[in-house]
Amino acid sequence: MILGGVPQVRVVGEAADGDEVPAAVARCAPDVVLMDIRMPRVDGLAATEALRALPDPPEVLVLTTFDADEQVLRALRAGAGGFLLKDTPPAEIVRAVLRVAAGEATLSPTVTRQLISHLTVGPTPGPDQRRDRALRLLAGLTEREHEVAVALGHGRTNAEISAELFMSVATVKAYVSRLLTKLALNNRVQVALLVHDAGLV
Repeated sequence: MILGGVPQVRVVGEAADGDEVPAAVARCAPDVVLMDIRMPRVDGLAATEALRALPDPPEVLVLTTFDADEQVLRALRAGAGGFLLKDTPPAEIVRAVLRVAAGEATLSPTVTRQLISHLTVGPTPGPDQRRDRALRLLAGLTEREHEVAVALGHGRTNAEISAELFMSVATVKAYVSRLLTKLALNNRVQVALLVHDAGLV
């Protein structure tokens, strides 16, 4: 109902459970999938992992609440473009879907900071291996790329990074694209998580 009344958005399909998602995506070829984590048979995490493993996957926005920390982290590591809280106002849901469809960042800096701060409190499985891997990947960056990566870890927008590092917004965008390619990541949220894994934020 929320998305159906937006001129720029066309709802092309729905799935009642995670096990229906791959077939629905193959049939409808959406640009964006709005994915609930909690579903009866196959949850949204498994469905997200399956979708992001496809050759040309749609972007995935996960619907969640803060009481599912490990699940959200798993979804973001699987390549979800971001998450929306279930009490997100309708207008913001629409904006998030449009941003994702346009290939832009899907999380506001405030929400990104809250999420990463919330998720990185306390022990997580295999922190040493993740830290070592993150440090190894980040060691391959140039000094400037490293600075941009750390700024992403702080949840900075392109404009904020531009002001902080004295470069144009276009240059920041180029660096972000280069980081994604160099680190073999899907989006800036994954760069932020990698920086956190490395203990740099």
